[in-house]
Amino acid sequence: MVPAPRLVDLVNERLEEFLADRASILRSIATDLDPLSGFSERFLSGGKRFRARFCHLGWEALRDGVERTDAAASAERYAVVSASAALEIFHAAALVHDDLIDHSDTRRGAPSAHRVFEAQHRDAGWSGSSPDYGRGTAILLGDLLLGWSDELLDEGLATLSRPGAARSARLEFNRMRTEVTVGQYLDILEERAWHTRPESDQRSRAERVVMFKSAKYSIEAPLAIGGAIAGGSPAQLDALREFGLPLGVAFQLRDDLLGVYGDPEVTGKPAGDDLREGKRTVLVAIARERMRPGERRLLDELLGDPALSEEQVRMLQRAILEAGAVDAVEGLIASNTEQAMAALAAAPVDREAAAGLADLARAVTRRVS
Repeated sequence: MVPAPRLVDLVNERLEEFLADRASILRSIATDLDPLSGFSERFLSGGKRFRARFCHLGWEALRDGVERTDAAASAERYAVVSASAALEIFHAAALVHDDLIDHSDTRRGAPSAHRVFEAQHRDAGWSGSSPDYGRGTAILLGDLLLGWSDELLDEGLATLSRPGAARSARLEFNRMRTEVTVGQYLDILEERAWHTRPESDQRSRAERVVMFKSAKYSIEAPLAIGGAIAGGSPAQLDALREFGLPLGVAFQLRDDLLGVYGDPEVTGKPAGDDLREGKRTVLVAIARERMRPGERRLLDELLGDPALSEEQVRMLQRAILEAGAVDAVEGLIASNTEQAMAALAAAPVDREAAAGLADLARAVTRRVS
């Protein structure tokens, strides 16, 4: 099995190679496009590579059941590294658009894409609105990255000797792309329409966002894509999904806690960012269920106000904590992780890869950023 540090190196090398090639294409059109390729290279130089690692381990978990020639094995390794890198580019595209939708000023401790291009416009003294330029450029950059993720995936899948494996991996990627896009829409919808929905539906609707915006695309889909490249059977891929989906839910629930309580020095985002953005998360839904009417009204009044003061953020943090919502979400993280581990223990997969998946599961559910 390829050690995690070596895998990250391989993915980084593939990304650098691919982005350098695309940068040369952009430069052949106009040097004015250098900021697009420059931002892409900087943005994709960081990150935890969780999706890449789950994709690779999905492949490791199922690849021993199929005989291969040396050439076929080499092509498969190239395909899975390319797919892992493609997932990182897809994730970058999603983050660029997500930050734009949420009006986020920062990402990973640095200005978000639309703020970078807004500053470029302002500093250059160009005509028109700097915010409009920043937003428009970020939309196009996200679209460009989305297209590049497809190109990189296809470059890798084209080397496979078994067309069925390539077709299966492509279908998994396509489904992931649809699910995360509509999941993002459902997130936007809940932020605006929550007050028109029955109180009894608030939590289930928040759980739906968790599943489709994050859980499936963060863990379940990368595992299935890697497993498909390995030639996994439908039953084997389902076993990976049975592990990946509850783990993905736990992953996003941890993210929801960090969005309210995370240390800005570690997360790279302002404290209580999700409160200012008005995220209708499972954390918020549980807090509302447990609050008294007056507390619930105050939460609803303040949640989503981008001008929340630090004191107001701290007040909401205390109110959510005192309602018992944090403990409840920690319980959900633990139960979903336990469900995932039980599924992994029963899965017909390579045991060394299973150990790697268990280690990664612990990392994504206990992280602080």
